[in-house]
Amino acid sequence: MASKLEIKSRIRSVDSTMKITRAMQLVAASKLKKCKSRMEENREYAKYLKESIDDILANLFDSTHPYLVHDAQKPALTIVYTSDMGLCGGYNANTFRILEENVKKEDPIIIVGSRGNAWVRRHGYHVIRSLQGINEEGYEEIAAIAQEALQLYVNKEIGSIQVLYTNFVNSMTFEPRLERLLPVDKKEEMTSNRQSMIFEPAGDAILDTLIPMFLKSMLYSYWLETKASEQGSRQNAMENATDNAQDLKEQLELSFNQARQAAITQEITEIVGGANAL
Repeated sequence: MASKLEIKSRIRSVDSTMKITRAMQLVAASKLKKCKSRMEENREYAKYLKESIDDILANLFDSTHPYLVHDAQKPALTIVYTSDMGLCGGYNANTFRILEENVKKEDPIIIVGSRGNAWVRRHGYHVIRSLQGINEEGYEEIAAIAQEALQLYVNKEIGSIQVLYTNFVNSMTFEPRLERLLPVDKKEEMTSNRQSMIFEPAGDAILDTLIPMFLKSMLYSYWLETKASEQGSRQNAMENATDNAQDLKEQLELSFNQARQAAITQEITEIVGGANAL
Protein backbone atom coordinates (compact mmCIF):
# COMPACT_ATOMS: atom_id res chain seq x y z
CA MET A 1 0.00 0.00 0.00
CA ALA A 2 1.24 3.51 -0.83
CA SER A 3 2.20 5.79 1.99
CA LYS A 4 -0.06 8.56 3.25
CA LEU A 5 2.22 11.21 1.71
CA GLU A 6 2.09 9.52 -1.70
CA ILE A 7 -1.69 9.20 -1.58
CA LYS A 8 -2.09 12.83 -0.49
CA SER A 9 0.14 13.93 -3.37
CA ARG A 10 -1.99 11.97 -5.83
CA ILE A 11 -5.17 13.52 -4.41
CA ARG A 12 -3.76 17.01 -5.01
CA SER A 13 -2.76 16.04 -8.56
CA VAL A 14 -6.20 14.61 -9.38
CA ASP A 15 -7.93 17.63 -7.86
CA SER A 16 -5.82 19.97 -10.01
CA THR A 17 -6.62 17.94 -13.14
CA MET A 18 -10.33 17.97 -12.28
CA LYS A 19 -10.33 21.78 -12.07
CA ILE A 20 -8.80 21.97 -15.56
CA THR A 21 -11.26 19.52 -17.13
CA ARG A 22 -14.21 21.28 -15.51
CA ALA A 23 -12.99 24.64 -16.86
CA MET A 24 -12.58 23.15 -20.35
CA GLN A 25 -16.07 21.67 -20.10
CA LEU A 26 -17.54 25.09 -19.35
CA VAL A 27 -15.62 26.72 -22.20
CA ALA A 28 -16.78 24.02 -24.64
CA ALA A 29 -20.39 24.44 -23.45
CA SER A 30 -20.19 28.19 -24.12
CA LYS A 31 -18.73 27.68 -27.60
CA LEU A 32 -21.28 24.97 -28.35
CA LYS A 33 -24.12 27.37 -27.62
CA LYS A 34 -22.72 29.91 -30.10
CA CYS A 35 -21.97 27.30 -32.78
CA LYS A 36 -25.39 25.71 -32.40
CA SER A 37 -27.17 29.04 -32.75
CA ARG A 38 -25.21 29.91 -35.91
CA MET A 39 -25.77 26.41 -37.31
CA GLU A 40 -29.55 26.52 -36.79
CA GLU A 41 -29.84 29.94 -38.40
CA ASN A 42 -27.91 28.78 -41.47
CA ARG A 43 -29.89 25.55 -41.75
CA GLU A 44 -33.00 27.44 -42.86
CA TYR A 45 -31.14 29.18 -45.68
CA ALA A 46 -29.48 25.96 -46.84
CA LYS A 47 -32.80 24.13 -46.71
CA TYR A 48 -34.64 26.62 -48.93
CA LEU A 49 -31.73 26.88 -51.36
CA LYS A 50 -31.72 23.09 -51.72
CA GLU A 51 -35.47 23.14 -52.36
CA SER A 52 -34.94 25.77 -55.07
CA ILE A 53 -32.34 23.55 -56.73
CA ASP A 54 -34.78 20.63 -56.61
CA ASP A 55 -37.52 22.77 -58.20
CA ILE A 56 -35.22 23.80 -61.03
CA LEU A 57 -33.97 20.28 -61.69
CA ALA A 58 -37.56 19.04 -61.75
CA ASN A 59 -38.21 21.32 -64.73
CA LEU A 60 -35.02 20.51 -66.64
CA PHE A 61 -35.50 17.54 -68.94
CA ASP A 62 -32.62 15.69 -70.60
CA SER A 63 -30.11 18.29 -69.43
CA THR A 64 -26.43 17.59 -70.11
CA HIS A 65 -25.09 20.45 -68.03
CA PRO A 66 -21.62 19.58 -66.61
CA TYR A 67 -22.88 20.14 -63.05
CA LEU A 68 -25.32 17.26 -63.54
CA VAL A 69 -23.05 14.75 -65.30
CA HIS A 70 -20.90 12.30 -63.35
CA ASP A 71 -17.60 11.28 -64.94
CA ALA A 72 -16.77 7.96 -63.27
CA GLN A 73 -13.39 7.86 -65.04
CA LYS A 74 -12.13 10.87 -63.07
CA PRO A 75 -11.23 10.78 -59.34
CA ALA A 76 -13.51 12.22 -56.68
CA LEU A 77 -12.35 15.23 -54.70
CA THR A 78 -13.06 14.85 -50.98
CA ILE A 79 -13.22 17.82 -48.63
CA VAL A 80 -12.61 16.60 -45.08
CA TYR A 81 -13.49 18.59 -41.95
CA THR A 82 -11.56 17.81 -38.74
CA SER A 83 -10.60 19.75 -35.61
CA ASP A 84 -7.57 21.93 -34.90
CA MET A 85 -7.44 20.79 -31.26
CA GLY A 86 -7.75 17.49 -29.45
CA LEU A 87 -9.48 16.46 -26.22
CA CYS A 88 -12.78 15.86 -28.05
CA GLY A 89 -13.29 12.15 -27.55
CA GLY A 90 -13.73 10.01 -30.66
CA TYR A 91 -14.71 12.97 -32.84
CA ASN A 92 -11.72 12.82 -35.22
CA ALA A 93 -11.29 9.04 -34.98
CA ASN A 94 -14.82 8.48 -36.34
CA THR A 95 -14.10 10.78 -39.28
CA PHE A 96 -10.84 8.97 -40.07
CA ARG A 97 -12.66 5.63 -40.02
CA ILE A 98 -15.15 6.81 -42.68
CA LEU A 99 -12.27 8.24 -44.70
CA GLU A 100 -10.38 4.94 -44.67
CA GLU A 101 -13.48 2.98 -45.68
CA ASN A 102 -14.63 5.20 -48.57
CA VAL A 103 -11.75 7.26 -50.03
CA LYS A 104 -8.84 5.96 -52.09
CA LYS A 105 -5.40 7.17 -51.05
CA GLU A 106 -4.58 8.34 -54.59
CA ASP A 107 -7.72 10.52 -54.87
CA PRO A 108 -7.30 14.26 -54.14
CA ILE A 109 -8.21 15.56 -50.69
CA ILE A 110 -8.69 19.04 -49.27
CA ILE A 111 -8.21 18.71 -45.52
CA VAL A 112 -9.43 21.24 -42.98
CA GLY A 113 -8.02 21.08 -39.44
CA SER A 114 -4.54 20.39 -38.09
CA ARG A 115 -5.53 17.03 -36.58
CA GLY A 116 -6.75 15.72 -39.92
CA ASN A 117 -3.80 17.21 -41.79
CA ALA A 118 -1.31 15.31 -39.64
CA TRP A 119 -3.28 12.06 -39.93
CA VAL A 120 -3.83 12.00 -43.72
CA ARG A 121 -0.20 12.87 -44.46
CA ARG A 122 1.01 10.18 -42.07
CA HIS A 123 -1.22 7.62 -43.82
CA GLY A 124 -0.14 8.58 -47.34
CA TYR A 125 -3.24 10.32 -48.74
CA HIS A 126 -3.02 12.71 -51.68
CA VAL A 127 -3.52 16.13 -50.08
CA ILE A 128 -3.79 19.01 -52.57
CA ARG A 129 -4.57 21.67 -49.99
CA SER A 130 -4.78 21.98 -46.21
CA LEU A 131 -6.28 24.69 -44.03
CA GLN A 132 -5.78 25.19 -40.32
CA GLY A 133 -7.00 27.64 -37.72
CA ILE A 134 -10.15 28.79 -39.54
CA ASN A 135 -12.03 31.27 -37.35
CA GLU A 136 -15.52 30.69 -35.99
CA GLU A 137 -17.22 32.47 -38.89
CA GLY A 138 -15.11 30.80 -41.56
CA TYR A 139 -17.29 31.61 -44.57
CA GLU A 140 -14.59 33.22 -46.73
CA GLU A 141 -12.21 30.29 -46.24
CA ILE A 142 -14.94 27.74 -46.99
CA ALA A 143 -16.07 29.72 -50.06
CA ALA A 144 -12.47 29.71 -51.32
CA ILE A 145 -12.38 25.92 -50.95
CA ALA A 146 -15.63 25.66 -52.93
CA GLN A 147 -14.27 27.90 -55.68
CA GLU A 148 -11.09 25.83 -55.99
CA ALA A 149 -13.11 22.60 -56.10
CA LEU A 150 -15.43 24.03 -58.77
CA GLN A 151 -12.46 25.06 -60.91
CA LEU A 152 -11.06 21.53 -60.77
CA TYR A 153 -14.49 20.17 -61.69
CA VAL A 154 -14.99 22.57 -64.62
CA ASN A 155 -11.48 21.76 -65.88
CA LYS A 156 -12.45 18.07 -65.77
CA GLU A 157 -9.58 17.20 -63.44
CA ILE A 158 -12.06 15.54 -61.07
CA GLY A 159 -15.33 13.72 -61.67
CA SER A 160 -17.20 14.62 -58.49
CA ILE A 161 -17.01 16.64 -55.27
CA GLN A 162 -17.88 15.16 -51.88
CA VAL A 163 -17.56 16.34 -48.30
CA LEU A 164 -16.82 14.36 -45.16
CA TYR A 165 -18.27 16.14 -42.14
CA THR A 166 -19.83 15.39 -38.75
CA ASN A 167 -23.59 15.76 -38.55
CA PHE A 168 -24.91 17.35 -35.34
CA VAL A 169 -27.89 15.26 -34.21
CA ASN A 170 -28.07 16.56 -30.64
CA SER A 171 -25.72 17.51 -27.82
CA MET A 172 -24.88 13.85 -27.21
CA THR A 173 -24.94 12.35 -30.71
CA PHE A 174 -22.67 13.21 -33.65
CA GLU A 175 -22.52 11.19 -36.88
CA PRO A 176 -19.73 11.40 -39.49
CA ARG A 177 -21.20 11.52 -43.00
CA LEU A 178 -19.86 11.47 -46.54
CA GLU A 179 -22.10 13.50 -48.89
CA ARG A 180 -21.69 14.01 -52.63
CA LEU A 181 -22.38 17.59 -53.70
CA LEU A 182 -21.43 17.57 -57.39
CA PRO A 183 -22.72 16.44 -59.74
CA VAL A 184 -26.12 17.33 -58.32
CA ASP A 185 -28.46 14.36 -58.13
CA LYS A 186 -31.80 14.64 -59.85
CA LYS A 187 -34.23 12.42 -57.96
CA GLU A 188 -36.69 10.35 -59.95
CA GLU A 189 -39.69 11.51 -57.93
CA MET A 190 -39.02 15.18 -58.73
CA THR A 191 -40.73 15.12 -62.10
CA SER A 192 -43.97 13.61 -60.84
CA ASN A 193 -44.22 15.54 -57.56
CA ARG A 194 -43.21 19.05 -58.67
CA GLN A 195 -45.40 21.55 -60.47
CA SER A 196 -44.18 23.17 -63.67
CA MET A 197 -42.41 26.46 -62.93
CA ILE A 198 -40.80 29.20 -65.00
CA PHE A 199 -37.30 30.40 -64.05
CA GLU A 200 -35.22 33.29 -65.29
CA PRO A 201 -32.73 32.82 -66.85
CA ALA A 202 -34.28 29.76 -68.44
CA GLY A 203 -32.81 26.34 -68.97
CA ASP A 204 -29.28 25.37 -68.04
CA ALA A 205 -28.13 29.00 -67.80
CA ILE A 206 -29.54 29.40 -64.31
CA LEU A 207 -27.38 26.52 -63.08
CA ASP A 208 -24.18 28.42 -63.91
CA THR A 209 -24.98 30.85 -61.09
CA LEU A 210 -27.08 28.76 -58.74
CA ILE A 211 -24.91 25.63 -58.48
CA PRO A 212 -21.76 27.48 -57.29
CA MET A 213 -23.94 29.30 -54.76
CA PHE A 214 -25.40 25.96 -53.70
CA LEU A 215 -21.95 24.37 -53.27
CA LYS A 216 -20.66 27.22 -51.12
CA SER A 217 -23.81 27.21 -49.01
CA MET A 218 -23.78 23.46 -48.39
CA LEU A 219 -20.06 23.35 -47.61
CA TYR A 220 -20.51 26.17 -45.12
CA SER A 221 -23.59 24.54 -43.60
CA TYR A 222 -21.67 21.29 -43.12
CA TRP A 223 -18.76 23.26 -41.66
CA LEU A 224 -21.06 24.76 -39.02
CA GLU A 225 -22.47 21.31 -38.26
CA THR A 226 -18.93 20.01 -37.81
CA LYS A 227 -17.88 22.84 -35.47
CA ALA A 228 -20.97 22.37 -33.31
CA SER A 229 -20.27 18.62 -33.19
CA GLU A 230 -16.66 19.27 -32.20
CA GLN A 231 -17.61 21.48 -29.27
CA GLY A 232 -20.36 19.07 -28.20
CA SER A 233 -17.95 16.14 -28.32
CA ARG A 234 -15.34 18.10 -26.35
CA GLN A 235 -17.92 19.09 -23.73
CA ASN A 236 -18.94 15.45 -23.29
CA ALA A 237 -15.32 14.28 -23.15
CA MET A 238 -14.41 16.86 -20.50
CA GLU A 239 -17.55 16.06 -18.50
CA ASN A 240 -16.62 12.38 -18.49
CA ALA A 241 -13.04 13.23 -17.53
CA THR A 242 -14.28 15.38 -14.65
CA ASP A 243 -16.58 12.61 -13.40
CA ASN A 244 -13.78 10.05 -13.63
CA ALA A 245 -11.43 12.38 -11.75
CA GLN A 246 -14.04 12.81 -9.02
CA ASP A 247 -14.43 9.02 -8.71
CA LEU A 248 -10.65 8.58 -8.54
CA LYS A 249 -10.36 11.31 -5.92
CA GLU A 250 -12.98 9.61 -3.76
CA GLN A 251 -11.14 6.29 -4.05
CA LEU A 252 -7.85 7.92 -3.09
CA GLU A 253 -9.47 9.67 -0.12
CA LEU A 254 -10.83 6.30 1.02
CA SER A 255 -7.37 4.76 0.67
CA PHE A 256 -5.86 7.68 2.59
CA ASN A 257 -8.37 7.28 5.43
CA GLN A 258 -7.70 3.55 5.53
CA ALA A 259 -3.94 4.14 5.68
CA ARG A 260 -4.37 6.73 8.42
CA GLN A 261 -6.63 4.40 10.41
CA ALA A 262 -4.12 1.58 10.01
CA ALA A 263 -1.34 3.83 11.28
CA ILE A 264 -3.42 4.89 14.30
CA THR A 265 -4.28 1.26 15.05
CA GLN A 266 -0.59 0.32 14.79
CA GLU A 267 0.39 3.10 17.20
CA ILE A 268 -2.28 2.06 19.71
CA THR A 269 -1.13 -1.55 19.45
CA GLU A 270 2.47 -0.55 20.12
CA ILE A 271 1.46 1.61 23.12
CA VAL A 272 -0.63 -1.23 24.61
CA GLY A 273 2.15 -3.72 23.95
CA GLY A 274 4.65 -1.45 25.65
CA ALA A 275 2.40 -0.93 28.68
CA ASN A 276 1.85 -4.67 29.06
CA ALA A 277 5.61 -5.23 28.96
CA LEU A 278 5.96 -3.02 32.01
